[in-house]
Amino acid sequence: MNRLLLFIAANLLLASVSASARAEEIKAGDLVISQAWSRATPSGAKVAGGYLTIENKGSAPDRLIGGAGDIAGKVEVHEMAVKDGVMTMRPLDNGLVIEPGKTVKLAPGGYHLMMFDLKGPLKQGDKVPVTLEFEKAGKVPLALDVQGVGAPAPAGADGAGGHMEMKNMPDHPGMKMR
Repeated sequence: MNRLLLFIAANLLLASVSASARAEEIKAGDLVISQAWSRATPSGAKVAGGYLTIENKGSAPDRLIGGAGDIAGKVEVHEMAVKDGVMTMRPLDNGLVIEPGKTVKLAPGGYHLMMFDLKGPLKQGDKVPVTLEFEKAGKVPLALDVQGVGAPAPAGADGAGGHMEMKNMPDHPGMKMR
């Protein structure tokens, strides 16, 4: 009997851990937003990135225009790219289009939210509330699950995070912020 109870308890614990590892899904119009996360920041950091997955289940495109959050003075949609060995990061002034039937991942090394003028550090385990603004779906509140410093993706994600190993990159004099 004790073994049966132990077996049941272990399975319940595994199911609980597995369910909590999956980030919350938010539905907004035809959009499904999942795996919203960020990385912990050191004390005094003034910027942080936000990452998430947006699926458009509708028949018309929508556009992520920007965002806001009490933790930051400003939240913008950015793109990071490497071209001819030069890393560039730029705001997407016209937003990021999510085509119908497509999924867009905001991940390290690519599209992401850029949070400027942080009012405090992001701490591992915290949930940071932000509001995304879409052209059609409107304002969508969600929480970014704060992972550890340097985390490639949230626990339970499919691992497609586009994690960049900065230590393996050449010196950074060519990095440009536009």
